[in-house]
Amino acid sequence: QVQLVESGGGLVQPGGSLRLSCAASGRISNIYDMGWYRQPPGKEREMVAVISSADSTNVADSVKGRFTISRDNAKNTMYLQMNSLKPEDTAVYYCYARIRRSIIIPASDYWGQGTQVTVSS
Repeated sequence: QVQLVESGGGLVQPGGSLRLSCAASGRISNIYDMGWYRQPPGKEREMVAVISSADSTNVADSVKGRFTISRDNAKNTMYLQMNSLKPEDTAVYYCYARIRRSIIIPASDYWGQGTQVTVSS
């Protein structure tokens, strides 16, 4: 069973920084695209940043210049460095990965359980 586990969330003051991690575990053949999504209270889930297996990235305009996405393929881990945090960044942040578990099983989408990020003074 493939699992994605996020860590690094918490409470931070405006202007502060956090680094989120997402570790994939289980039987994995390949991890393709990965990404961070967030869901603010009362709003729909939205894309924050995505990264391909070749490290091509796409970052939402709302966080561009403040957030950086990266991945370590050897560790099956993805990161989100969040700087200059704003109250509007408050949300549950979810890890996403498209994973092939074996060569005879098509790739599937996986989601973590989410980690809470709260930006408040």
